Amino acid sequence: MTDRYESLDAIRGVAVMGILAMNIVAFAMPMSAYFNPAAGGAPGGADLAAWAFNFVFADSKMRGLFSMLFGASTLLVIERAEAAGRSAAATHYARMLWLGLFGLAHFYFIWFGDILSLYAVCGLLLFLFRGLSVRALLWWAAGFLLVAMALMGSIWLSMALLEAGQLPGTAAAEAREQMAQFNAMMGPDSPDYARDVAHYLGSYGAIAGMRLGAGALEPLTQVMLFLWESMALMLIGMALFKARMLTGEWDAARYRKWAIAAFLLSAPPLALLAWHSAAEGFGTVAVFGAALVWSTPFDFVMTVGWAALIMLLIKTAASPALRARLAATGRMAFTNYLATSAVMTTIFYGYGLALFGSVPRAALYLFCFAMWAAMLLWSKPWLARFEYGPLEWLWRSLSRWQRQPMRRVRP
Repeated sequence: MTDRYESLDAIRGVAVMGILAMNIVAFAMPMSAYFNPAAGGAPGGADLAAWAFNFVFADSKMRGLFSMLFGASTLLVIERAEAAGRSAAATHYARMLWLGLFGLAHFYFIWFGDILSLYAVCGLLLFLFRGLSVRALLWWAAGFLLVAMALMGSIWLSMALLEAGQLPGTAAAEAREQMAQFNAMMGPDSPDYARDVAHYLGSYGAIAGMRLGAGALEPLTQVMLFLWESMALMLIGMALFKARMLTGEWDAARYRKWAIAAFLLSAPPLALLAWHSAAEGFGTVAVFGAALVWSTPFDFVMTVGWAALIMLLIKTAASPALRARLAATGRMAFTNYLATSAVMTTIFYGYGLALFGSVPRAALYLFCFAMWAAMLLWSKPWLARFEYGPLEWLWRSLSRWQRQPMRRVRP
């Protein structure tokens, strides 16, 4: 593996660790708390600070980084298939088929927050963009971003007009029903909060049964709502891969300039949105607008800033030992992502340690640190003995319809 691909693997390792920082609340608390720190009642100072930090620096950005790297990795797999004389289309679409099936199994049997099935659907489209230039990829990304903002913005606008009393009768009735759903999902003192705590402290059968029953179509809903944003991020990842930014080939000064510019452009508006949500008492309209509409372009900018900052630190500050451990974690991102879901649901759900809803928001990050340490500790020794992570090996074998060599052959 060349240094530049070690850099790509290392930043993927940071991304799979970082995505836990934004998901930890959804593992440990009702989904309403993910959006709204006041969903279960007035938050304490430490919990409010943890929410604000996460809103400004992690929420959506770590998923964005993961999505960008999925786009870059997809392009890399296509290029490697072509270089090896295999059908790029057959290789790619077989991978997406099995990724989608893994994602659905993840959703129905482990955790409702799956993104793999969404990524698989996006992957069906990504192949069509593989030959575009950097400029064309960025233009397409901008188009998908505008659609994403228009979709969420239209929902926010109808609720805002309803709240202001400026909707006519029929439209108001529809918006009122929608508003009630979002009040239950993300409003302050959410009426669904206690119900969700009781549900996730129940048995495995009850929890999985809800996903297999009433929630069975949730993966389709996720695609309809979030395909546009995810496609934009993946296309940016493909563009940055082609521009050699994600392969570690830029000089440190260029990474530094991009990181500084991105954080200066995005952090102040995001901090202002967090303040506005708090000033509005974490009302549903304010929270929805801040989290799902107005933060979106700034989330994108900060995601690129995180990519630049991580690459800068990998090049200039990380020791060879740390780079190797991050790269190993990134090479096993698929296994580490799914293992995280299995570990965290076992810790927090009723069929495990039953800590759901009982750990303060700020304290949840201790679980992140422990899981990050586990990823860094186990990934490198595993790859010293085996060619792939266990689920990477299974995915590769299924995609090629042939059992792949697993144990590393010593020279």
